[in-house]
Amino acid sequence: MKKIDDVKTGRFISLVLRHDPSAAGIKLDRNGYGDVAGLIRGVSKKYPGFSMEDLERIVENNNKQRYAFNEDKTKIRARQGHSTPGIDLGLTASIPPELLYHGTSEASAAAIKNEGIKKMSRHMVHLSADIQTAEKVGARHGKPYIFTIRSGEMHRDGFEFFLSENGVWLTEFVPPEYLFEE
Repeated sequence: MKKIDDVKTGRFISLVLRHDPSAAGIKLDRNGYGDVAGLIRGVSKKYPGFSMEDLERIVENNNKQRYAFNEDKTKIRARQGHSTPGIDLGLTASIPPELLYHGTSEASAAAIKNEGIKKMSRHMVHLSADIQTAEKVGARHGKPYIFTIRSGEMHRDGFEFFLSENGVWLTEFVPPEYLFEE
């Protein structure tokens, strides 16, 4: 039997659980959970031989801890990053640190300076607690460009922040006046 490529398969699972559940023939409930058995069947069509053991390994070893099972491992979801409408992850508003970071490409920096950071097709803007993580995120899109966000000030001005289970800070929008470059 051919060995499963965890990186490629993990990217497909991310697509399914964040953006296109129909790609694996599943549906997500309002909290973003999909049926594990259905996901395994759907992933197996693209990656023959895919099993629960493969799924558990991918979930456990994902460097971003992107996925979460329910308690009995019958359901799975992405912890954040959804573009699928109607998903409510049930996150509680949290007080952010004074500064957070956003990694993007140099090509996007000028627009962000003028318009702020928009969630685009996702449910929320993703922010990092450290520069290193923001640099890794930005590098996925070309030469990285890092913005520092005065998140504490934003919070005091009434903006809500949420902390996902895997440490990603989320907010609806970051206006340009809260951005600065180091």
